[in-house]
Amino acid sequence: MGRAHEVRKVAMAKTAAAKSKLYSSYGKEIYLLAKAGGPDPDSNLSLRRIIDKAKKNQVPADVIKRALDKVKQGVTEDYQEKVFEGYGPNGSTVIVKCLTDNMNRTISFVRPAFTKSKSKLGNEGSVSFNYDTFALLTFKGLNEEEALEALMEGEVDCRDIELNDEGFIEITGEPTDLYKIKGAIEQACPTAEFDIEEIITEPNEYVTLEGEDMELFERLMRLLNECEDVDKIYHNVENYEEAE
Repeated sequence: MGRAHEVRKVAMAKTAAAKSKLYSSYGKEIYLLAKAGGPDPDSNLSLRRIIDKAKKNQVPADVIKRALDKVKQGVTEDYQEKVFEGYGPNGSTVIVKCLTDNMNRTISFVRPAFTKSKSKLGNEGSVSFNYDTFALLTFKGLNEEEALEALMEGEVDCRDIELNDEGFIEITGEPTDLYKIKGAIEQACPTAEFDIEEIITEPNEYVTLEGEDMELFERLMRLLNECEDVDKIYHNVENYEEAE
């Protein structure tokens, strides 16, 4: 059914704990963008876009306000990104992106998550070379020919344009061009309705796990998700479904 279906599958309803973690992740991103470019969304385009995305994902207004207030009040929080790559059972691979203000704490959660699930951490690049990262947008309002013309007018390249199984125009492009693509479409069609606008990381090959291998992988996912510093997890296990 195309990438859009897979993205929607991953974004199924989450538990209260998962929602809390989602809110925390958005809070950190909003804080960092507000700190870098100012807390006024009208003059900070990157901030406005992440706030719009947060609202679309039903992040409460008070979560957004608290993150902005920290910057306005001069509260200092020093977050940095850390990416872990590793190997799970029977050919599975995992990329873990963290956003943390305490690297020792993060490592003390992530490393045992791998060892307790009979998995192991790898070196930088040991797994990610077999993943593809791209911008994905799906929308209604233009047909394929009109969308291509809009991108040409906006001087933006894309990898592919197609009509997906759910009736949305689906555009993939370079990760750095996500908002350039969206801007070009909005310029041509101000009423365009966007369903997905994400930077996607997906494996080039998938594996299927069974029995004890799946149990170990599920343990790895559970332990990683229990760490608040873990922001995003990518893996290549086709038949794993996140618990609701």
